[in-house]
Amino acid sequence: MTTGGHAVDLFRPAMEISEKMGVLPRVEERATGTHRMTVHRERSRRPVRADLSKIFGATSDRHVEIMRDDLSEIYYDTTRDDVEYVFGDSITAISPDGEVRFENAAPRRYDLVIGADGLHSHVRRLAFGDESRFSAFTGAYFGVLTLPNVSGLDGELLMHVGVGRTAGMYGARHLADARVLFLFRSEGEIDYHRNDAPRQKGLLRSAFNGMHPDVDGWLDELDRTPAFYFDSITQLRMDTWSRGRVTLVGDAGYCPGPAVGGSTSLAVVGAYVLAGELARAGGNHELAFPAYERAMAEHVRGSHAAGLSAARTLIPTSHLGVQGLAQGARLISALPAGAGRALLRLTTKSARLHNAMAVDDYPPSPTTASPGRAGLAGDLGGGLGVE
Repeated sequence: MTTGGHAVDLFRPAMEISEKMGVLPRVEERATGTHRMTVHRERSRRPVRADLSKIFGATSDRHVEIMRDDLSEIYYDTTRDDVEYVFGDSITAISPDGEVRFENAAPRRYDLVIGADGLHSHVRRLAFGDESRFSAFTGAYFGVLTLPNVSGLDGELLMHVGVGRTAGMYGARHLADARVLFLFRSEGEIDYHRNDAPRQKGLLRSAFNGMHPDVDGWLDELDRTPAFYFDSITQLRMDTWSRGRVTLVGDAGYCPGPAVGGSTSLAVVGAYVLAGELARAGGNHELAFPAYERAMAEHVRGSHAAGLSAARTLIPTSHLGVQGLAQGARLISALPAGAGRALLRLTTKSARLHNAMAVDDYPPSPTTASPGRAGLAGDLGGGLGVE
């Protein structure tokens, strides 16, 4: 049973790929419906209100915000008749000839192994080594929790912004509960264990306590929430994300930063390009993997730069930055659509990136050009897909 996850963005390229898959109507049907924003600046009594539909329209000419679990379910439903999904297992070893060992299941041999298992990828660790070799801390952390929609949010994003910290609450039109997103800066990396939820909740309390009565109320829900997630905002920077029969897709290979970098759209584009290059090469991974990396290189570099820029905007480092975030949102939502897009293109890297991410229109592969069996370790549905 899914809980909705947190909201993710699909920009134009990912929307077009979803349309090719035939799932765009379902994606649009599950859009969160968030269309307005209220921003409370710390130390200011007057909130700023903005039209989010105009801001999204200025950011991208085609965009949907959708809950992560909803997107996973849509993609899963579309592929489950053609793909064997094994849930509740994990890869423990990969040999050069494609033999894969599992925590629970018997070993199996595959032509290709594709790691799509997120920022803390097991596949990447097995094929390339420890995560610390490739991770770059951006100076910030984030947390997400589920709580009752006590504020009665209906299409509204409620934000509180201060120097070095931002908190927001939002819902989705088809969900009875709401989500809270916490973002905060830290001068250095914080020592905590990834599975130590009490310690992580304590870090959030320390960072946000006393910010505003609304935020204090959200913090009170930390010990009652049915779903909680905490992580650093870290980028993955690798010279190559392919080795032998193994390649990586999405956050596993080139995470631009959770919560700030458009990583969901980048992952969808990456999966599409990889599939297209494998089909073009007739399943020959020695040709397809380098072509995939060449096609994605500029998108990955752009996403990394956009992620750093977005983090600076969303988690301001000064009172001037707090004012700029609130007033900029109000100005863009007040301008005509064309002028709003022009302003965003001048002031943000993410807008330019999301609108310029072009990919090939790969033709359908001939039935004789089958890439064989490929194991896919994925994080979208929390399971392992084997094709």
